[in-house]
Amino acid sequence: MSDLSTKKCVPCNAKDLRPMSDDAAHKLISQVTGWNLVTKDGTMKLQRTWKVKTFLKGLELFKLVANVAEAEGHHPDLHLVGWNNVKIDIWTHAVGGLTENDFILASKINGLDLQQLLSRKAGSN
Repeated sequence: MSDLSTKKCVPCNAKDLRPMSDDAAHKLISQVTGWNLVTKDGTMKLQRTWKVKTFLKGLELFKLVANVAEAEGHHPDLHLVGWNNVKIDIWTHAVGGLTENDFILASKINGLDLQQLLSRKAGSN
């Protein structure tokens, strides 16, 4: 298996882009530590949560993720729940499911240095 963080997302309008099978997603999930496979409204997605120190730290985390997403041309759903709970959902909207792009983006998000933003309390991811 190649390192997902070294790959580049392919354009979502590629005619041959299709959602991956559940089996393929379950094989790749081990390469993106901290992320979970969830199914919402019949669509499989990647999801991860973090507890941040403050509301503003949550917005800083969003900015770091946004920079990666823009560079990849692949954009996650970002949620700030309450004042310090960040949740990110990733899936390829154009195909209504997961593609390798989603795992590439998750891997690149995992490569960000977020420690200065995260709460030190137990249960933080």
